[in-house]
Amino acid sequence: MPKATPKAAKKAAPRPKAGASGQPVLLSGGNPQIPKGYGEAPIQAYIAAMPGWKSPLGTRLDALISAAVPGVRKAVKWNSPLYGLEDDYWFLGLHCFTSYVKVSFFRGASLDPLPPGPSKQKAVRYLDIHEDDAFDEAQFTAWVQQAAALPGEKM
Repeated sequence: MPKATPKAAKKAAPRPKAGASGQPVLLSGGNPQIPKGYGEAPIQAYIAAMPGWKSPLGTRLDALISAAVPGVRKAVKWNSPLYGLEDDYWFLGLHCFTSYVKVSFFRGASLDPLPPGPSKQKAVRYLDIHEDDAFDEAQFTAWVQQAAALPGEKM
């Protein structure tokens, strides 16, 4: 009787799905298709795959969030970067669309002042950032700090 071979204890980190060009696949609307993962590596893979002007914006947003919330936890789920303080509780998410990057504050209705984008979900508020928009880093940082102080959304 042949011996069963033991399964590997650890799986290799998932790689972004690549198209024919070797670049990560962009889903409809231009959002990068990045496998689920926790930590810095999947976030950086997502940011690197953001098309055009969105990648430098993603780098800046990530830096502002990291500076505003020491010890922030990071993950990519559902092809979107998430930021939180506890396992699977998140206060903010990012998502690329054709002409803008959407920042989702999961408890945004509790922020002061309210982020400008309403949602069908009562607690959620959005900030849509277009290429030529003036971006108020101080206000964004204040929202991030407020959001991190609220209970996160379990996802």
